[in-house]
Amino acid sequence: MGDNYAKIVQDNLKRLYRNLPKDLARSLPAERDGDALLFEAFGKRCEIRPDGIFLKEERQTGVIGILISLYALHAKPETCILEPLKAFKDFPNSMPYAGAFVTHTQQILAPHVERIEKARKHIMEKLNGRQAPPGVAGDFSFIVYPLPKIALCYIFYEADDDFSASVTCLYSNNALLFLPIDALADVGEYTSRKILDLIH
Repeated sequence: MGDNYAKIVQDNLKRLYRNLPKDLARSLPAERDGDALLFEAFGKRCEIRPDGIFLKEERQTGVIGILISLYALHAKPETCILEPLKAFKDFPNSMPYAGAFVTHTQQILAPHVERIEKARKHIMEKLNGRQAPPGVAGDFSFIVYPLPKIALCYIFYEADDDFSASVTCLYSNNALLFLPIDALADVGEYTSRKILDLIH
């Protein structure tokens, strides 16, 4: 499967560089360095080059590489509109991915709410995060940017006598403009995995 993923990344890069949009750096947004594009992705310095995608100089040949290549292929000049925040299930055509999204993006974090609360400043620093907008519910919450124009708002509910801990993840309002729906679901999953990496 890894070889298949690596091939998809390279095929996407070929498509991207075959007809590289002149305003791509501004649309991502990214710094241009010759043929390379530099920006932050999933909490690391990202470099897109014709020969590969690298996070902190580590070649990405799996799902993260595919997500970044798709983000570049879908780059648009529009800005990220944060609010009103949107539940994944409220995006068109999300139904086939909704169950996996709940399991792999939200429930995966629920057993770790207490540790995430203690590490939230660290998580926000690493994932280009900030405080959630006023009016967001939950015991605590924050926003992170796994990709420059896609924001995720994580809302955490601590366990009490009646309920176990739970997590809700919402997207910036126009996130679907910058990635197809299946990739958007994967961004949620891999951002949650990154949060788990940061608390261990």
